[in-house]
Amino acid sequence: MNDFSKPKLSYSIAIAFSIFATIAVVILCVCVGSVYFPLSDVLSNKTYHTILFTIRLPRVLGALVTGAALSVCGGAMQGLLRNPLADGTTLGVSAGASLGAVIAIFIGLYIPWLPGGGTVLFSIAFAFASLLLILGLSAKLDYSLSSNTIILLGIVFTMFANSIISLLIAFSGEKIQSITFWMMGSLANTSWQEFLLLLIASLICIPIILSHSQELNAFAISEDNARNIGINVRRTKFVLFFAVSALTGVCVSVCGNIGFVGLIIPHITRLITGPNHKRLLPVTILFGGIFLMLADLLCRTIIKPLELPIGVITSIAGTILFLYFFVKTRSLR
Repeated sequence: MNDFSKPKLSYSIAIAFSIFATIAVVILCVCVGSVYFPLSDVLSNKTYHTILFTIRLPRVLGALVTGAALSVCGGAMQGLLRNPLADGTTLGVSAGASLGAVIAIFIGLYIPWLPGGGTVLFSIAFAFASLLLILGLSAKLDYSLSSNTIILLGIVFTMFANSIISLLIAFSGEKIQSITFWMMGSLANTSWQEFLLLLIASLICIPIILSHSQELNAFAISEDNARNIGINVRRTKFVLFFAVSALTGVCVSVCGNIGFVGLIIPHITRLITGPNHKRLLPVTILFGGIFLMLADLLCRTIIKPLELPIGVITSIAGTILFLYFFVKTRSLR
């Protein structure tokens, strides 16, 4: 776990393969769906052109960015907290974002000129409010922001938010279907507005996370090790918690709850690149994008013309993959 010098596979090979696979999957996903069309026909066929640029391309690129964001957040949290079950939702911000979205749907909020009719904005507002509340409580209760304090507060807040969500669902009446479908996650309504929001959040937060790769290597050994080599532990935690939670909150606000991406993808990548976060996180970004694009493709095609919530696909695939790698790693000990 602590050998950061030798990756399982050449880093350049892993990056090259990941980039090639990402491009190939993007092309596959924009061509395949309820209607198949080759890219060569897009310019000559007005219908295909409209489908590609209005529906499929923002959705596929949204899946790419969301998968990349959730995966890098999971990899960062696993290293920072030294917890293999941590991901971007550990702080409870996703529960706050979900609560905001459910409240918006429940009260019938609709503002035409806002992404998602205002639901996305409401969800983001609750996500940031949750982040400030949890970090504020953590700092007050435990100045050092220990992993146990963070995880416990995240669990407590998630339980509280979920109880409020359950209460709203019980009184939602005819809106229960909309709330339930949103809770299971979907990229169906991803427009260029939502994609731009995801892209901006990713371009701000992902470089912050990547710039702390060396610190994450130190934290992955132990918090004392990080402190002994001169890292400002409290400041680093605050910065990473804020970047990870903000990015996760935006993703959940746009796409709903999409489980297992941030949990399983870093583990798969770690088997290929090794635990060095300087190698792990960039490949994790690409693998996460590939995984979510393929999951969304299955959602669109497996029972077409109907569509499955993407959270169902990621949870099933994530559970199977997690059990497989858990058994495999246990057998190697």
